[in-house]
Amino acid sequence: MARIPIPKAPSRGQRAPEAVPSDGSHPRRRARSRIPGLSALDATDRAVLGIYALTRIAVAITTYCTAWFFATGPEDRHAPSFLSLWNRWDADFFRKIAEHGYFSQFTEPDGSGGIGSARPDNREAFFPGFPLVLRAVHTVVPNWTAAGLLISLVAGAVAVVALSRITRLHLPAETGERAGPRAALFLLVSPCAVFLAAGYTEALFLAFALPAWLAARRDRWALAGLLGAAATTVRISGLFVAAALAAQFLLSRPGRKQWRSAGWLAVPALPALAYSWYLHSGTGDWMAWKHAQERGWYRQFHAPWEAWQHTWDGAFAHSSTTHYAVMFQAELAAMVAGVLLLAFLVVRRQWPEALYIGLSLWALGTSYWYQSVPRATLLWWPLWTALAVACVRRPWIRSTYLCVAAPLATVLALVFTKGQWAG
Repeated sequence: MARIPIPKAPSRGQRAPEAVPSDGSHPRRRARSRIPGLSALDATDRAVLGIYALTRIAVAITTYCTAWFFATGPEDRHAPSFLSLWNRWDADFFRKIAEHGYFSQFTEPDGSGGIGSARPDNREAFFPGFPLVLRAVHTVVPNWTAAGLLISLVAGAVAVVALSRITRLHLPAETGERAGPRAALFLLVSPCAVFLAAGYTEALFLAFALPAWLAARRDRWALAGLLGAAATTVRISGLFVAAALAAQFLLSRPGRKQWRSAGWLAVPALPALAYSWYLHSGTGDWMAWKHAQERGWYRQFHAPWEAWQHTWDGAFAHSSTTHYAVMFQAELAAMVAGVLLLAFLVVRRQWPEALYIGLSLWALGTSYWYQSVPRATLLWWPLWTALAVACVRRPWIRSTYLCVAAPLATVLALVFTKGQWAG
């Protein structure tokens, strides 16, 4: 009879082997954290947060230099305040919504305002998630701009940890521990990374969307649906996340018990429906969000080739000032990158991610011209995970990316804090 091997008990002073969780984190590394609230963070997560903190310092240094080197006039003796440099473009829209709502009849000094003003500012184009959070934080932080920056700071930390964990799912444990921080770094130094620091929706959206996707990969469908709904309150892109979640559910070959969770996948659509109903109650228009987008940002439907041609003309036909021309060039480059990413995902048969990117490209590529496509790349988490996974075997990808992206990120941070259009 064959002898059954019996594992030896560890000798004195020798540790018993520890099981490694399915998410690739080591239990001993988790146990080392003694800080309240960080007990669930492993060494890789903490490394990601370290990178996040360093990049936030870099953004603060860039802003400080902008204030002093690019003052409003050559004879100025006083630099503008740090917070004033961040009250730009959409941040002011969110402040108006949080402070006055969507339908209040007031007029700003520039003549813009609510429905009863001389020149409505089309604020219906912005979903209510960020303004609601902004109003809540403002009860503690009295400055609107500072409140917006704080929201993005906290949300960005959640987002980069979730992105790192998603990346680690694609690789073995030890390799994933290297790739996770790289994905976060690639996102944080991407050309439009300044919008993750500003009081904009990108960081808050990612703080909901990425954990939703992580929950779906772990078959936690109720949590995925609720987080997807939170993402939809922030941006219409939450519906694209919902579509990806549904595709992931179907491709995971759910059993009979899992089908009971399918209803959670419809939850992300509820905030969009509720917002449409709310706008209809104040405007009488069920499509008030879409019509505000058309009035304010030329987002009427056009064929993809027409949108490409209009953007190309803006970039190279000398019909725009040089500043806007170069931004149109960036729009074209970002759209090409998105199409290449979509092709890559299709070849790799990553159908849920491909669906998410495809819907995003369709929404961005069927307006009069491309607008905010470079900024939308921040939301393309398959791009950052793919780059991180690729650079594990090809280290030159990391060096090349950083040498190209970091200068562009610095330039766009200067452009944005200077108050010029940066996408």
